[in-house]
Amino acid sequence: MFALPGTAPVTITPAAEAQIARLMAGKGAYGLRIGLKKGGCAGMEYTMELAEAAAPAEEVVEQGAARVLIAPMAQMFLFGTEIDYETGLLDSGFRFRNPNVTDSCGCGESVRFEPLEGSRAAQG
Repeated sequence: MFALPGTAPVTITPAAEAQIARLMAGKGAYGLRIGLKKGGCAGMEYTMELAEAAAPAEEVVEQGAARVLIAPMAQMFLFGTEIDYETGLLDSGFRFRNPNVTDSCGCGESVRFEPLEGSRAAQG
């Protein structure tokens, strides 16, 4: 919906591709749905869930055996995001490198975006 022709709205690193494919295969899922919801100390939180099918108006990004579904309301905020999966000594998980984020909390769990023109927040 918000992608440029011939360009995926998000990119998936090889590590994320492998983890998404493992999750899909383990649960027999169609793909991993990502979105955003209000919450956290910065205002918005990423959401992820395994999905049995794509919903209407969802953007579908396929890479190898991985399939990411982008919820319609999140598409404009996720455009240009790189999805990665990092494994560390203390924690492992998906990381979103999103060029649209203007602020994030110290724990990295929530993010903030600039208000969209014409929105109530932008009108003050």
